[in-house]
Amino acid sequence: MTKRGLLLVAALPLLLGAAGDMPELVLPIACKLGVDCAVQNYVDIDPSPGAKDFHCGQRTYDKHRGTDIRLQSMAQQRQGVAVLAAAAGTVLRARDGVADISVKETGKAAVDKIECGNGVVIGHAGGLETQYCHMAKGSITVKPGQRIAAGAPIGKVGLSGNTEYPHLHISVRKDGRDADPFALGAKPGQCDGGRNIWAASSGLTRGYQSGQVLNAGFATGPMTMAAAQEYGENQRPRPSRSAPALVAFVQSIGLQRGDVQRLVVTGPGGATLAEGKLPALDRDKAQTIIFTGKKRQAAGWPAGRYSARYRVMRGDQAVIDRRFHIMLD
Repeated sequence: MTKRGLLLVAALPLLLGAAGDMPELVLPIACKLGVDCAVQNYVDIDPSPGAKDFHCGQRTYDKHRGTDIRLQSMAQQRQGVAVLAAAAGTVLRARDGVADISVKETGKAAVDKIECGNGVVIGHAGGLETQYCHMAKGSITVKPGQRIAAGAPIGKVGLSGNTEYPHLHISVRKDGRDADPFALGAKPGQCDGGRNIWAASSGLTRGYQSGQVLNAGFATGPMTMAAAQEYGENQRPRPSRSAPALVAFVQSIGLQRGDVQRLVVTGPGGATLAEGKLPALDRDKAQTIIFTGKKRQAAGWPAGRYSARYRVMRGDQAVIDRRFHIMLD
């Protein structure tokens, strides 16, 4: 979510030895894409004041120079999620000591010239350089001059610098210039150009997703974006047979203008308990939330399986179709 960070301290000469072929990049965060983390924003390839990602979609914003990989929730971040070196190399610079606090609370003036927050810069073979931002205060475990292997932990995901939610912002530079690892060498504004330099094991070479679910689960009352961001699918308290209400919720990212969201909850016998449908989106949305549910009757919730189905229609096509459930014993 940061613009280009302004790192850091103690720059050292590049200590890579003879320049070799440019490496592929492994996933730089210890999470499972599509399970407990997701790409929130890509690099903005549009040289104009507008914005578009490498696929000419809108999953970016003006002058965004990196890839944002977002955690599901603050609860996940507090448990500790490692940031990993995307390739073997030498640590060039590192900064620690910036507080983990949302820029919504501090204001952007408080992070002027430290937008990256706590971070690390690593130099690699082939003129490649990677920069890791918004890391947790006190978590950085590497120092300038240190050799590091691909996939080695260098710290943890935090909330430092110019960010509103826990995520890793990774920037890539080639020969000192900003580069998009999904489209290295593409011409400015070129759709699906260049070369994807992510390793197959990273999960970032698969098809482009123009919208996906970040969180989905059940709660005991109406859900807000703040609550979903705080606890995600591990929302507290979790529903029981005595819960005052049974509410299904879905937090999605990257939906497009015109998308229509629908969420249906059914009970143990298959009958519909609740249904929610939102109007077509009036513009592209970085994130949205939908919830629907029902208050408990005096007798409480019958035991059994409660299911939810979330669909996003884009015209006459279902671009997201997600099912989830909860068991009440």
